[in-house]
Amino acid sequence: MKAKLTVALSGLLAAGSLLSSCSKEELQPTATAVPQATTSGQNAVVTNGVMMQAFYWDVPISNAQGTWWQVLGSKAAELKAAGITALWLPPAYKGGSQSDVGYGVYDRYDLGEFNQKGTVATRYGTIGQLQTAIGAMKGQGLQVYEDMVMNHMAWADAQENVNGNLVYTKFNFPGRGNTYSSYKWGFNNFTGTQQAPNNGWYQWKSWDFQPYANNDAYDNLLGSEIQYNNNAANQTETINWGNWITTKMSLDGYRLDATKHIYTPYVNQWLDAVKTNGRFAVSEAWFRNLQDLKNYAAATGGRTSLFDVPLHYTFQDMSNGNGAWDMRGLQFAGFTESNPTLSVSFVDNHDTDHPGALYSPVTNLKMLAYAYILTRANGYPCVFYKDYYNYGLGNQIKTLNGIRQANAYGAAAEYTSVNDADVYAYSRAGDATHKGLLMLLNDGSSARTKTITTPFKSATLTDKTGNTSGTVTTDANGTGVFPVNSRSYAVWVPGGTTTTPPPTTGTTAVSFNVTYSGTVSGQDVYVLGSTAQLGAWNTANAIKLSGATYPVWKGTINLTSGTSVQYKYIRKDAAGNVLYEGGANRTFTPTGTSQTRTETWQ
Repeated sequence: MKAKLTVALSGLLAAGSLLSSCSKEELQPTATAVPQATTSGQNAVVTNGVMMQAFYWDVPISNAQGTWWQVLGSKAAELKAAGITALWLPPAYKGGSQSDVGYGVYDRYDLGEFNQKGTVATRYGTIGQLQTAIGAMKGQGLQVYEDMVMNHMAWADAQENVNGNLVYTKFNFPGRGNTYSSYKWGFNNFTGTQQAPNNGWYQWKSWDFQPYANNDAYDNLLGSEIQYNNNAANQTETINWGNWITTKMSLDGYRLDATKHIYTPYVNQWLDAVKTNGRFAVSEAWFRNLQDLKNYAAATGGRTSLFDVPLHYTFQDMSNGNGAWDMRGLQFAGFTESNPTLSVSFVDNHDTDHPGALYSPVTNLKMLAYAYILTRANGYPCVFYKDYYNYGLGNQIKTLNGIRQANAYGAAAEYTSVNDADVYAYSRAGDATHKGLLMLLNDGSSARTKTITTPFKSATLTDKTGNTSGTVTTDANGTGVFPVNSRSYAVWVPGGTTTTPPPTTGTTAVSFNVTYSGTVSGQDVYVLGSTAQLGAWNTANAIKLSGATYPVWKGTINLTSGTSVQYKYIRKDAAGNVLYEGGANRTFTPTGTSQTRTETWQ
């Protein structure tokens, strides 16, 4: 969303709510319930992956480490170690000035490379700093998602006369010229624009209207609204830009901004043309009402994940209740439970937490919300940079991420007959190599205990968060009495060690054969991976493959037998410029004396 939102958006919060806040009520005693497993799903590109929104609204232009790109590059190893698997970057292209946070888009092809609008650098830095940061992220095996702003443009170069009215709609890009694209924008590319001095709207074409949420029109959002319906030239140009920036930034995925303001058939068209080769996409369709979000998921045909806005409002209700809200409202909550494979769950973001934000943040009991999304079977959790660093929640989130990686596996269970107005419980049964977990959230002012029949029979459990001391031992049925402190959370984990693979012995001669025709003279294909034998994600140590049988690139590398490896193919030239293949890391475990990997990089 944008820094300068119009009055047309101010009524959106009235669209309805998923759950209304509940008063505390007395419950009749109930017997301990045997949990019923819910459907599980995960839309993470990496198993149990965790995305981070790697910026907030007003990140400083200058930091101790330099620009924001340099900040993120310096934190790549730290974030990898903290269990983050993907970073959502801010809009990397030129806005109206260096202070523009990126949503006031001027030139989508200027990634801090051209002297335009009084600056070469964007708010976040130069193109060189961006590419270095991406190299550091990729070197740690982190996926990179870019924020794609396709609804509008702003800060035009000149005025045009539209039906007797002078409007700023002419984009010539004098600093960039025709580099990367010769496409120029004028009033015929837009349906309307905001005008000074009061930013009122002047419209000369029909909005790209979409009949969501009681036929509210969402098109007039900000700047000059791009026309996609019945404008093939705009459609083609924005697809070309999407493919260009995907290659330029070696993207693994996208966050699509403000998609309910964009003509939905074109969103589908763009995703079909750009989101290829296993790349990920999540769209911001800000619908508080769950049914509206489900309708949008149907209209986009499952092409894009969606941020679970209704779940955010559930957390906000919990926060505003500050102990008085009924915690049973967390049962089967939000889009995360109604569409597990398309949900991206989050607590807060740049739109909910900044001065003058249209939407409100979760200010109380925030770690209860994070414990909820990070242990859940469903949804792809997104952690907010500002929560992690600025608000000092990083150590707790890192601990939860560690629990997620080690224990958040297997069938999920809601405890509907155990939960009450203060305490919510949820478990994961584990699998053959992971022990599972039992999570309790307590928003009340008093410590509580709950008698729960878990999947863990005759087991001794500890609270892996460190919030609760001692142990709990379950009986032969899996029943135990579990404590949780006031206004706190606990994640109880069975003791013992997980099943480990047999010790490794010897090496496997692995032949890598990859078909790739996207090179020119001076470029070669390499394999780069997680072990020292594959370069340990350092592009300088990547293993060069032979192009003697082009377009098949070949090489044989001795890898430790029985040790799982992750890897990707990269293209590199003599200057060190690197292009990573898209999608998730490839993974396998070398076995035997020799093995062949025959693959295609599309």
